[in-house]
Amino acid sequence: MEQLIPHRGDYKSLLSYQKTDVIYRLTYFFCQRFLQSSDRTVDQMIQAARSGKQNIIEGTAASSTSSKSEIFLLNVAKASLKELVEDYEDYIKTRGGKVWEFGSKENSAMRRLGLQHSDADYFVDLASTRSGLVVANMAIVLIKQADYLLYKQLKRLEEDFLKDGGFSERMYRLRKKKRDDDK
Repeated sequence: MEQLIPHRGDYKSLLSYQKTDVIYRLTYFFCQRFLQSSDRTVDQMIQAARSGKQNIIEGTAASSTSSKSEIFLLNVAKASLKELVEDYEDYIKTRGGKVWEFGSKENSAMRRLGLQHSDADYFVDLASTRSGLVVANMAIVLIKQADYLLYKQLKRLEEDFLKDGGFSERMYRLRKKKRDDDK
């Protein structure tokens, strides 16, 4: 039976959330280890990573009554992650490194690890034995995976909205059904 306010909000089961949690923890580790605490980039990177994660939580919480808010907030999460990729790429370029190209041995290996693991401790432990350039590239690969997951999630929300409508339409359907049942 259709509910007016369905119970949603299990954000921790979402792979997009799990990946952004990894990205937040990895970014925090990266900033503490490889950047000066006085560098303004530290706060910006940590906040962009946090925003990616927190907007998934907020969007999922809003999903019961507002498809629009959910879609908007998931898109904000994507935008924050795009900003974070740029910060990591800047770090690599300003230190004479190279961003791992798609299809390269390093990128492919990291993509496989990203598909196999969604545990932040795993990636922070791995990062603790790597250089800043490697950790930045690791983060970029994970961010791109999270971005893709968010894109797929947004496409699914679009399909669901087109099929079932939003909260206002649900209210109308349920009210109409109640009136019809009471006759």
